[in-house]
Amino acid sequence: MSQQLLVTGASGALGQRVVHHLLHTLGVAPSRIVAASRHPSALSALAGCGVRVVAADFDDADTLPKAFEGVDRLLLISTDAIDRPGARLRQHRAAVAAAEAAGVRHLVYTSMPQPKSSTVLFAPDHAGTEDALAASRLPGWTVLRNHWYFENLFMSLPGVLAAGGRWFSAAGDGKLANIARDDLALAAATVLAGSEAGRHTYTLSGGQALTTAEQAAAIAQVLGRPVEVIPVPVEGLVQGMVGAGLPGPLAQVLASFDTNTAAGHVGQVTGDYQAITGRAPQRFADWLQAHRQALAGQ
Repeated sequence: MSQQLLVTGASGALGQRVVHHLLHTLGVAPSRIVAASRHPSALSALAGCGVRVVAADFDDADTLPKAFEGVDRLLLISTDAIDRPGARLRQHRAAVAAAEAAGVRHLVYTSMPQPKSSTVLFAPDHAGTEDALAASRLPGWTVLRNHWYFENLFMSLPGVLAAGGRWFSAAGDGKLANIARDDLALAAATVLAGSEAGRHTYTLSGGQALTTAEQAAAIAQVLGRPVEVIPVPVEGLVQGMVGAGLPGPLAQVLASFDTNTAAGHVGQVTGDYQAITGRAPQRFADWLQAHRQALAGQ
């Protein structure tokens, strides 16, 4: 096959792993891969091994049709503009329109679980993008509703450990079916490099759903340090984050993750990841062991 496969956000953490899996796990020829980024200079190593590198700035919609030209299958990794209300949905709609104009045959999009009922403050961006795909003239698309990354702990756990292992949470007994980012990258690469046609939606979860307290217990066991969940109301959670220096709007977004968890919107365990990749997702305990030193700040 000589289909051209494009990955947006190829210089980001998820995009880099998608390209890695295309090249090294799935054996896709570099000449078939197009890596798009608003910072194409960051992709010089890929260009050096034969991957075509293009500039694509989602804040400049005029760059997108040219970047997508000649592409058969495209992975649209959701952008990181969560601190600019409405910006991400505008970016995604522009990408869908550009894909239509460029004649893309199949678009793969990284969404989130239950975007239309979620209480996460940026969920409307994902719901709106899914609606844009449904209303588009694209011949086919696949929505990958990705559960939260295990890797999010790299952002939250240092503060927990600095506070003596106190994990302030408004998630209650809600469960999270989190999954490793690298697993999600493999799933995205597999669909992108595959031959799936038509319109499909998958929810990609880990193999188990854990409460925040259960996660804390697993972390404490691996690190050999106390980690205790302290239940707080969501208003108190926001106040604490603002007091720690986070901007108010960002604190509101992060707190909405907890209210969404408490509402039961991210606890669904599915078999979609294994159906796509043919392998089971990494277990949380195994992932913790593999990243123990980094999580402990060593």
